[in-house]
Parts: sequence; structure tokens; C-alpha cells
Amino acid sequence: MIRQFRKPISAGVMMLELRGVETRYGSSQVLFGVDLSVAEGQMVALLGRNGMGKSTTIRSIMGLTPPFAGTITLNGAELQHLPVYRIARLGIGLVPEGRQIFPTLTACENLTVVAANFSGRSNPYTIKRIYDIFPRLAERAQSLGSELSGGEQQMLAIGRALMTNPRLLLLDEATEGLAPLIREEIWRGLTILKERGLSVLVIDKNINNLKKIVERHFIMERGRVVWSGESVDLTEAVQKRYLGI
Repeated sequence: MIRQFRKPISAGVMMLELRGVETRYGSSQVLFGVDLSVAEGQMVALLGRNGMGKSTTIRSIMGLTPPFAGTITLNGAELQHLPVYRIARLGIGLVPEGRQIFPTLTACENLTVVAANFSGRSNPYTIKRIYDIFPRLAERAQSLGSELSGGEQQMLAIGRALMTNPRLLLLDEATEGLAPLIREEIWRGLTILKERGLSVLVIDKNINNLKKIVERHFIMERGRVVWSGESVDLTEAVQKRYLGI
């Protein structure tokens, strides 16, 4: 069962901040002055209909599609002019849309090949700790990535990101297209990460699950953040207006 978090939002130290971020692909501008933040130990959802700029926001944070205006900071350090590998080493782990695991490596090899402790954790993630979160991966440890189901690949993608021991985890479409039982395993794993105090920015369409564990939601429309609030504020009227639910 997924535990529901009802504690008030803390005005703690900001882990991630985007201020006035603008990003384009060639001459086509996609993001227009995006502002959002994730506090230390906070789980935040980025919501919106398809094509509204959510994935581009994730790509901008990671430096895959650098913004041409605005600032992105992680613990006060500016990211927007850094190459992707330096952003990762500062402590951001990415679970990309489409998973992008290594298909010719086993599940175990997918985890070990990226193992690092960029954040200098005293108790870093190990393969055993990943298997404790996602027991199904232990059962499939010697299976090639290409042999795993979509849900198993998503668990592996999350585990792979955790093996870099990030300060902040970015998940682009956490449970899209997965069977209900697999979704519940993913949500259970995210609940564990929440309880352990990992900062998380997650994109997903499963509002009911998100509202149980996410502390703050940002909704995007046409490349802008048009609404933000706590789970209690994400009413059916708000969902209908901005998400078409």
C-alpha cells in the first residue's frame, strides 16, 4: 500500500531552482520563462498535457537541450552552461523517457557499469540496495536488457540512475504504458525513495498516485508554468482545466 504524505511543505534548502528558463529547438521556442523549484528531500511533480514542454524542461536541466535564457541552479551552482557529464557529476540522476537501458548488457551489468558516488554518500546505493527496492530485478539479474519487460526496464532505469548516488532524481514519464501491477511496484519504489529523503522531480499522468506521495505540483501549458500547489489544491476542477481529466 502506498503511504500518503500529508505533512506541510517545508521551506527548506532549495535543491533545484529554475528561474526564467527559455529553451528552443533551432528557431522554434518551446519554453517561455519557466520557474520551478525542488527543495531538499522534496518530491515534486511536473504535469501537463502532451507537448507542453515537460520533457524539454527535463532536458534543459540535464543540459541535453541547454536554455538560451534564464538560470538553473543545483544547490546554488549554475548548470545552464555546463556539459551534460558535469551536470551528472554534480549529483543529478536521469530516468529518461523511453528508459534507454543497455539492451546487450544484463540487468546486473546495467547497474554496475554506471556505479559511482558523485554525491559522496556515506551509505551509497549498491546492487543489493537496488534489489531491495525492486526485488523483480534480482530475479532477472542475468537477463539481457532486451529480454526484460517494459516494466522491468523501467525499474532498471530507475535503479541505474540510483547507482550514481544522485542528490536529485529526474523521472520522465515514470509509469507510462505500464500494466497496473507494475505501476504499483514503481510507486512503491518511489515511496521508499521519498521516505529516504531523496529529492525527486517526476513527470507522470497518474494523478491519484502522484497526489499520495508528491508534496508540490507544477502544471505546464504551452511552455509555461501556469499553476502550482500542494496535492490538496490539485482539485478535479484544476485537473479538468489544465490536464483535460
